[in-house]
Amino acid sequence: MDDLQIQRFGPRGLLVRFAQDVSEESLGRCRGLMEFFKAHPWDGVVDVVPAYGEVLLEFGEDLGDFADLERRVGQQLKKARALPAAEATLHEIPVRYDGPDLAELAEARGLSEGAVVEIHARPVYSVYQIGFSPGFPYLGPLDPRLHMPRLATPRPRIEAGSVGIGGEQTGIYSIASAGGWRLIGRTEVELFSRVRGEGNGSENAFLLRQGDRVKFVPVS
Repeated sequence: MDDLQIQRFGPRGLLVRFAQDVSEESLGRCRGLMEFFKAHPWDGVVDVVPAYGEVLLEFGEDLGDFADLERRVGQQLKKARALPAAEATLHEIPVRYDGPDLAELAEARGLSEGAVVEIHARPVYSVYQIGFSPGFPYLGPLDPRLHMPRLATPRPRIEAGSVGIGGEQTGIYSIASAGGWRLIGRTEVELFSRVRGEGNGSENAFLLRQGDRVKFVPVS
């Protein structure tokens, strides 16, 4: 990767920028960088945090000579390669499409409820990012016919497994939380499991990771 931009981020951080837009290409570049960091851990780096178009390297102490560090980091990252979506783990997620916002969304978009289900379940989505709550996957790309703004007033509690649409993306609530996404269905698949994480590290408690692929399967 030769076109990376590296800049200081506070006294102990380096921000590695690799894309301006969210796309399958940018996701592949992010996955490649994260795999590279995992395979080649660096002394002094205490955390690596991915985002849509950048990766943050957090160091345990002040960076010191930034110019020298920037040069060394840049040389190392040229060895990283993008990982295409075809190499990512695929998860099939059964969904019962009976969410409380399904009818309203269908009417607003001039579609039948059945058409919303068919359009939503057709693609294989990529997990572009994890947030806003622990383990929540932002999935895309979502067909533009289903784009819908979030609720003006968020619900105080949404049950784990709820499948929703927020703006230009779709997602699944991995834990019960407040939220404003339009709920169109629900899955019984546990995206968060303490049992799965026991002895395997806390990150393994969550089923989905950035870069994974998701295929929704309608069930009755």
